[in-house]
Amino acid sequence: MSSTEREVRLYGNWRRPDSRGLKGLGTIGTAALLAALGLSSIVMIMRGPIEGLVVAGVAGLVFLLLIAKDKHGKSAMARVSERVGWMATKQAGSHLYRSGPLARIGHGKHQLPGVLAATELSECTDSYGRPFALLKLARGRYSVVVAGSPDGAAEVDLDQIDEWVAHYGHWLAGLADEPGLVAAAVTIESGPFSTTELERRILGRLDPDAPAFAREVMTDVVRLYPEDTHTVRAWITLTFDSRGAKPDVAGREIATRLPHLTRALEACGAGATRPCTAADVCRIVRVAYDPAAAEELDKAVVDGDLPELEWGDVGPAAAEAGWDQYRHDSGLSVTWEMTEAPRGAVRAQVLGRLLAPHPDVPRKRVTILYRPIDAGRAERAVEDDLDAAQFRQNSAGRPSARNRLAVSRAERTAMEEASGASLVNFGLLVTATVYADSDLARAKSAVEMLRSSARLRLRPAYGAQDSAFAACLPLGIVLSDLLALPSDVREKL
Repeated sequence: MSSTEREVRLYGNWRRPDSRGLKGLGTIGTAALLAALGLSSIVMIMRGPIEGLVVAGVAGLVFLLLIAKDKHGKSAMARVSERVGWMATKQAGSHLYRSGPLARIGHGKHQLPGVLAATELSECTDSYGRPFALLKLARGRYSVVVAGSPDGAAEVDLDQIDEWVAHYGHWLAGLADEPGLVAAAVTIESGPFSTTELERRILGRLDPDAPAFAREVMTDVVRLYPEDTHTVRAWITLTFDSRGAKPDVAGREIATRLPHLTRALEACGAGATRPCTAADVCRIVRVAYDPAAAEELDKAVVDGDLPELEWGDVGPAAAEAGWDQYRHDSGLSVTWEMTEAPRGAVRAQVLGRLLAPHPDVPRKRVTILYRPIDAGRAERAVEDDLDAAQFRQNSAGRPSARNRLAVSRAERTAMEEASGASLVNFGLLVTATVYADSDLARAKSAVEMLRSSARLRLRPAYGAQDSAFAACLPLGIVLSDLLALPSDVREKL
């Protein structure tokens, strides 16, 4: 290899949490199966063979439903639970939402629906004197939103990209050492670029004493700028557990740490960062639920008559959650969840096309969710994962190549953690929003194509489109807090 050639860096070794069990079951599932078989033996002895066979048959059916999994890793039991839960939701009418003066709830306001209904918004000031929005979530969580201005990777040297990725890895690793920080999220949203906003940016900065030719050129730029151009926005959301503290107390604690966290992001390629104010967060949510309001809000900014949005009025006037889509005011959205990370090693630009604007998707939002794991839990997690991988390999008569590779990867992860690396759980959500039903099929096809280029496996959030839509917003929703069954228990079924 000549000195001018450069080795391309690859990234990978992502693993899904696993536990020891028989035939694809986890620890709890295996224990439940053995208990059911023991119960059937007892019933057979005490009540007779027919009753015992009935109990064994029911246990066998449940066992089959748990081990029969599709390509997304969803068991038949989980799919049945999804469908039953959705039928109960429709029967109760909980999939419909109406707000405003004629609604029976909300005192005439447009409150947020579903998992965002109980949230509260306030504003604090950090140690740099910058105002920032403080959002109170369920279970005493508080989140803050930071706006970034990434320049993108176009015309950027690979060395610079590798440096950004390295700093980003260090930033994620440092989250596990932040006291009280339970989750983080990075949201990239692409949408139509407002010509009104362009007019405000350019014409509002023209020098009155500039030459006439220069002023004419800039005016023509605004007039001739393509109307179908898209813009990309980025937000980083940090969620803290303040253990039931009041907003003012939690705000003072977070205010002292926010400058350090935002300054560290700038070295990751996020560009100039700043905390979002309460007005910024209100506008983000208002436009997400009613995309048609974006142009009106931009025009109000240009005219200097921006309405004072309140948190109780940024929700949709009408919303209807479907099995695989979500209708809200002027938009129709579909949200996908990641079920499998890219297999093998990938380059740093693997998500480039998925994050970039697409002509068939008017508005697209991609959110990567992170849950840092502290050092004490990380050590136990990697050791349990290694034990589970070795158990599956040893319990198989002829270990498959996938089992051997799983053991190799688990050993590598354990070695990296023992060497000081941090462990982070992550997931990904994608929301595509269109304005008309006729555009939905093209948007779905576009996301499927982009998913393939990113080497991800995505699945629509069936029966939970409204909750997934809210979780994809840069508001810091922690999905594990919304589960009836804790995630640690679900992983061991």
